[in-house]
Amino acid sequence: MDFIYKALQEVQDFTLLGVRAVTNIFRRPRYFQDTLIQMDAIGVGSLGIIILTGFFTGGVLALQSANSLKAFGAVNLTGQLVSLSLIRELGPVLSALMLAGRVGSGIASQLGSMVVTEQVDAMRALGTDPSKKLVTPRVIACVTTMPLLTVLADLFGLLGGWIVSFYKLNLNTNLYWTTALRAIDYNDALEGLVKPIFFGFIVGMVGCYRGLSTKGGTRGVGEATTKAVVTASILVIVADFFLTKVMQDLRY
Repeated sequence: MDFIYKALQEVQDFTLLGVRAVTNIFRRPRYFQDTLIQMDAIGVGSLGIIILTGFFTGGVLALQSANSLKAFGAVNLTGQLVSLSLIRELGPVLSALMLAGRVGSGIASQLGSMVVTEQVDAMRALGTDPSKKLVTPRVIACVTTMPLLTVLADLFGLLGGWIVSFYKLNLNTNLYWTTALRAIDYNDALEGLVKPIFFGFIVGMVGCYRGLSTKGGTRGVGEATTKAVVTASILVIVADFFLTKVMQDLRY
């Protein structure tokens, strides 16, 4: 019973923090400079890991799919399979998981350190709302940069798939790009852009919540960081299932 009570308490606290983070957007002060700083740290700082993830995922997809497609004499559809897999599913999910590992843990560690050194209490004493100053700028930065990072991951994934298709499978360049781009329709592009918005919100909110609920000094900061990565990763995968189901229902 104690476990259930704690779980319900955490869900309630997380929901209340999420509501405050969203409603803060419509209330002054708005801390634009802090938001821009977080967008730079989260978006620009994650470019390297996102590009590498997308590039090698596309390459692996081309390698693996070619083996299966050869059995049906359909290797020329490699570009189509790579583009649909990346844009509908792997691009958004893998980008979100990378962001959960890099950004979610960083936010939890940063805010957790501020909590254990009583900087957050000092902020409250001076009349500053931590949810406005610390949470909302980070959540906005995650929500706005996540779709852009996902698009980059998709583009470099297609590039990685093309390199493997050209040099390993001897597939014609024009054929690869034609099948890859023609396979994508409006619904696929929309799905590839909507999912990252929700994933960015999850990563930002979980990092902030775990950081602000840190207890137990430096050891607590480490635990909060680990919990942030694990919780955000699980929630991203669960949210991906439900978002995919909703979008499939809307499509048909």
